[in-house]
Amino acid sequence: MTFVKRRKRFTKKRVCAFCKDSEIKLEYKNYDMLRRYINEVGKIEPARLTGTCAKHQRKLSGEIKRARQMALIPYIID
Repeated sequence: MTFVKRRKRFTKKRVCAFCKDSEIKLEYKNYDMLRRYINEVGKIEPARLTGTCAKHQRKLSGEIKRARQMALIPYIID
């Protein structure tokens, strides 16, 4: 068996955008901002991809679900 040496990739630790800038309002009405956290299929992006902390990820997913019920964001993107 041959083993391939792989380089370790060190990435910069992501900082939560909501913790960094307290002026950003996390509300269902701000659907333009919420769309950044939804992938092209319509699913909510996980925190490890978006860089949000656990507290704000829970709040974010709740606001996205609320915006979906208000018909501001579609459930499935065509």
